[in-house]
This record gives sequence, structure tokens and C-alpha cells, in this order.
Amino acid sequence: MRVSVIATGIANTASVEAAFMRLGAEVEHTTDAVIVERARAVVLPGVGSFGAGMEVIRRLGLDDLLRERVRQGRATLAVCLGLQLLCRGSEESPGVEGLGVLDAVARRFPDTVSVPQFGWNGVRAGEGSQLIEDGYAYFANSYRLGEEEGAPGDGWACAMTDYAGPFIAAIERGAVLGCQFHPEVSGAWGQALLERWLARVSAEAGSC
Repeated sequence: MRVSVIATGIANTASVEAAFMRLGAEVEHTTDAVIVERARAVVLPGVGSFGAGMEVIRRLGLDDLLRERVRQGRATLAVCLGLQLLCRGSEESPGVEGLGVLDAVARRFPDTVSVPQFGWNGVRAGEGSQLIEDGYAYFANSYRLGEEEGAPGDGWACAMTDYAGPFIAAIERGAVLGCQFHPEVSGAWGQALLERWLARVSAEAGSC
């Protein structure tokens, strides 16, 4: 299977590429809107600021394409900042509109804890989760979708974790998966998650 990784320039995609290659997938980096529109499986990675991420996505003409992919349930994996970009905004970049697929705002951790957080948190799969299982994942983030935002609704299943209170670790709906953590560096548990996602992509492609 070919996995198309969006080369935003604000993410280190080497570890993502290596993780999928270990699973036997062919990986391509792309900024081509036509490829993103047609690709069977797309990965939106991200490290850095919300504003910079949205600027790149808009400049490449990918904003409407990504919204439509997610809304249609086409296989898309959003990692770390990638998950936050699906929201309508972030406290990190006031006034910058996100993709708006999720009716939520990414908010900064309080100053009562070390920010950013770097480390392993327990992940608790929520009701309806099919891809996410209970386990431990590696996080590196300053902003998150807190419990105060509530569940995304619209058929999304949520996995939760805790750091300065509960927040969303991951969301899933069909072949769309958004992870606040980095599955590609979350050991065997993260590798198994990516393998289940690829299997879901293959199953849905086979049913078309």
C-alpha cells in the first residue's frame, strides 16, 4: 500500500516514514493537491505552531481537500499538531482559523505543570473505539483538546489520557484517525496501531 505523507516542512517525517516502511508500506512525501485528493491513505503530521501549520496548508491549497477527505471518511491520519489543525482554532495562534472539522479549540496546558510535556501517558480507549486500544503512548505537546471541549460528536470515538487533567489522546471515525501522541515513536503499541489503521484502509478500499 502507498501512504502519502504531506510534506508541510514543519514536521520531522523521517520517523513516520520509517514506521510505515517497517509495516511494508510504500511511502511518498507530497505537497501536490491532486495527489492528496486521490491518495488512498494520507498522513498529516505536524510539529510547531498552529499558525505556521495552517499557513502552509492554505498556501498549498490543501485546506478544502483535507476538510472534504475527513468529512467523507477517507483514510486520513493526523498526528500531534495535525490533530489540532482539524479544530476550528488554537489558543496558540489567536485569530487563525483551523480546518474546522472538529468544533473545538486547542488550549494550552496550565502553568502548574511543565510545558511542553514530553513523555509517556496512559491511553484509555473510549466507547466505540476500533483502532485505539488501551496502552501507553509518547506525547510531546503544549496544547491539547481538554475535557472542557467535550466529545467531538458526529460519530467520533475518543480515547482519553491525563496531564494536568483529562484530555483527548485520539479520535477515530472509520478510517480517519487523529492522534495527539506520536504513534510512530510509541514502541510496539504505536506500531500495532498503525498496522490496524493500514488494515482498515485496505479493508475499505477492498469494499469499494
